[in-house]
Amino acid sequence: METNRPLILVTNDDGIEAKGIRSLIEMVKPFGDVITVAPFHVHSGKSHAITVELPIRYRLLREYENVKVYGCTGTPVDSVKLAFSAILPRTPDLIVSGINHGSNASVSVVYSGTMGAVIEGCLNGIPSVGFSLLDFDPDADFSAAQQFGRKIVQHVLGEGLPDATCLNVNIPPVGMNEVKGIKVCRQARGVWREEFEKRLDPRKGEYYWLTGYFVNHENGATDTDEWALENNYISVVPVQVDFTNYRAMERLKIIQDD
Repeated sequence: METNRPLILVTNDDGIEAKGIRSLIEMVKPFGDVITVAPFHVHSGKSHAITVELPIRYRLLREYENVKVYGCTGTPVDSVKLAFSAILPRTPDLIVSGINHGSNASVSVVYSGTMGAVIEGCLNGIPSVGFSLLDFDPDADFSAAQQFGRKIVQHVLGEGLPDATCLNVNIPPVGMNEVKGIKVCRQARGVWREEFEKRLDPRKGEYYWLTGYFVNHENGATDTDEWALENNYISVVPVQVDFTNYRAMERLKIIQDD
């Protein structure tokens, strides 16, 4: 790998063999040297989880052209931390995560392992972008995600991102000719209504499967990621790692001691 080319770290939460991460590697490969570090197994919904009670192991799975691919036993965030500590030859110029099989729009960003890895990169001062396609099919068509994703990657490599900010990019499940373009927008306010479906095992013991559905609290808003996706736009939401609600600080000062 050449030191004068950008170094790009690739990861995901669907596992190292998912079609989405293979598509992401091909998407960013023209821009620099690529090192991929991702979980051996699926870690969807793991958010910013890290492994603290078990050792983490990794191994090189394949190497070709300007690409090295490693699998590890940890979570997506573990993968980024491990890459920084043990695998990368230097600080990466860009971190990309995905391409996730399924949406990470609206409140899903809170639960997303894809975005957990992106936020970890952002916390370390690295321009970081998460890509998700609204299609759970293991053999989904990622061509539109790749085509428009290259434009986003090129911009981030050239211009960088604001301090403490990363990007959450979601792509609608339509063909390349049906995508209307890219919309920079805000995260829709919504919530997952979660339920647990009770079942019985062969020994009549109870167990539960998590189910649920998304409720959009802003169906009429036209400046959100959910609206963009419903109207066949790619949504780009700048995500900040500072959770402070600055507007609420003044109202809450009444409870502080002088």
